[in-house]
Amino acid sequence: MSQYIGRRTFVEGTAATLAGAGLVGGATAQESDNESDDDGSDESESDDTEGEEMPDDTTLIAHRGFAGVYPENTQLAVEASSFGGPGTETAHRRADMIEVDVVPTADGTLVTFHDNGLAERDGGERGLTDTEGLIFETDTDTVTSAKVLGTEETVPTLETVMDSIPPSVAVNLEFKNPGSEDLYFAESLSDQTLSTQRELWRPYTERALDLAGEYDNDILVSSFYEAALATVRDYDDSVPIAFLFWDSIEEGLEVTRRYDCEAMNVPWNTIQGTPFFNDDGYIESDLSDIDLVEVADDEDRELNTWTVSTWYQAQELVRAGVDGLISDYPTVLSFQD
Repeated sequence: MSQYIGRRTFVEGTAATLAGAGLVGGATAQESDNESDDDGSDESESDDTEGEEMPDDTTLIAHRGFAGVYPENTQLAVEASSFGGPGTETAHRRADMIEVDVVPTADGTLVTFHDNGLAERDGGERGLTDTEGLIFETDTDTVTSAKVLGTEETVPTLETVMDSIPPSVAVNLEFKNPGSEDLYFAESLSDQTLSTQRELWRPYTERALDLAGEYDNDILVSSFYEAALATVRDYDDSVPIAFLFWDSIEEGLEVTRRYDCEAMNVPWNTIQGTPFFNDDGYIESDLSDIDLVEVADDEDRELNTWTVSTWYQAQELVRAGVDGLISDYPTVLSFQD
């Protein structure tokens, strides 16, 4: 097993260094229009919650290494996400688990990066890097030299990322793309299509699991792609998996049950009992008769919600009974008056 060999060992004073760089300072509860009702009332006053503390047993999952605070999916992000104190009463809570996106370069080297294109960014924002090209058509040296979001942080290999996370912190590997644009996103597949897609994913899956198996971290593999999870089960059925739900809760549950997934990673607005249940965004299903907390409990699965951006969302989701919060911020579990 490889040992933890973090490039930057976090010792006393590191937090101040990060704050001086403008990286930790942003890790505060975020302002959001969710914090006020339409009539202007303060939601924090609605349920006699003053003085209440959030429970410590919720799994805090650092989305892309707390992407709201650090350059996403980078070595700095995963190292910083591993640093901090336990529980909710800490200025910078360490992650219980770190989620990273895994894609291959042209030669098959696995790196942590979210988009297909090096200069892409969803919604037409500036590119993640200033380097052009599809990541799986670009050589490894070019990819790992690309600077992320204008910082000095570059795209790391998955091996570098795994070396940088201490064994006590779990890792959620999101299987993002095996190196193709011919994929079926968030769908339950026919037998014929699944067979073809399995062959596309298989080499990628085997490389990723072989690498992850060299480390002592607990691993969860998640994906929007059924064939990705199918190949994990084919190669090593002891590795926990989670289907990432998108616009169809029914198809998400179908895939989850087909592979007996240990977890379900679902959008934050799909949880009954929260004020934002069934809000617009992502979901086209009729959720009125689907209680995912109850389903997860009855079927003995972990229920994680993404992507949680405010303390208020976190508070309501924990109250409703979710197990984990996938968040861009380390402070979402800190109660605020």
